[in-house]
Amino acid sequence: MATHTEQLTSRPAPSATTAPAAPAVRLRGLTRSFDGRTVLDHVDLDLPAGQLTALLGHSGSGKSTLLRAIAGLDHEVVGSGELSAPDRVSVVFQDSRLLPWRRVLDNVLLGTDGKEAAERGRAALAEVGLAGRERAWPNELSGGEAQRAALARSLVREPELLLADEPFGALDALTRIKMHGLLRELWERHRPSVLLVTHDVDEAIVLADRVLVLDQGRIGLDLTIDRAHPRSYRDPLLGEYRERLLAALGVTEDHTGSEAHPDQEDHQ
Repeated sequence: MATHTEQLTSRPAPSATTAPAAPAVRLRGLTRSFDGRTVLDHVDLDLPAGQLTALLGHSGSGKSTLLRAIAGLDHEVVGSGELSAPDRVSVVFQDSRLLPWRRVLDNVLLGTDGKEAAERGRAALAEVGLAGRERAWPNELSGGEAQRAALARSLVREPELLLADEPFGALDALTRIKMHGLLRELWERHRPSVLLVTHDVDEAIVLADRVLVLDQGRIGLDLTIDRAHPRSYRDPLLGEYRERLLAALGVTEDHTGSEAHPDQEDHQ
């Protein structure tokens, strides 16, 4: 857990054995400010154990700031509030962040040791479709393969909570669709809690069972997607959800380009 200012209370989430109904993540009054500007404004949020949740919002709305707070990566910030999260947390970023001087398996095993960890690493690579690539160098991987390796690195730690910060944003359209299926498959198999930060409304609808919209530092919409999986972008039954999310983002169907899908998140 990150080191916070004195105003912020941080404690581990209750274990499932002692409190089965306890959320995996619990935020109460979470506030974050940068250079005198409030980015998160007294956010209250519960993320149930095992839920796949997507977080939408305009660039600068605070999506990445919220994710980094939960991950304990926002050191030396001005903040307050109460935050509890599991002990085992993994983060996947838009950039795979593979070390170029380490082979794929060594990248997956960073921070772990022992024969058992190595076996988990090979199993994780097989799960993401990279069996046989253990000795490859990162520069020998395609963009999609590099993100698969990043997912394997997160899986090897057997996380209770997986935080994904626009992990498919840099991939081409066809590779993204394949990665969507892989993420959903891995989630169904391992059932961690997942918080997926994205700027893509369709990606959120297809992958998540709950979509949050962050607006001016607060949760402006909390929407349950009550449709069976697998889902298709072209499913007309998903149109209702898309319209509600676009409306919450202040975007009309005639202006869904750069506003609905900004190219970059400024990590605030």
